[in-house]
Amino acid sequence: MGSSGVSEVKLKRFLEHNQRLREHLEMRRIPVSEASNSLIQFVTTTRDALIPSLWGTTGSDPFAKQSSGCCTIS
Repeated sequence: MGSSGVSEVKLKRFLEHNQRLREHLEMRRIPVSEASNSLIQFVTTTRDALIPSLWGTTGSDPFAKQSSGCCTIS
């Protein structure tokens, strides 16, 4: 690989990096205060079965493996 091959590789890397930077620039950004409020709202309104002291006990374990019966037909 000659010097032109090395230059082409460097140019390709530069263009790929430039494209990634452009994609990051186009990402939607919100202030930290807005993200924090959104997170607080989600946590206080979403029931979590793993915190019974806060939400109360559940009738059944929603994370328990469901029984598939006595046999499996394949």
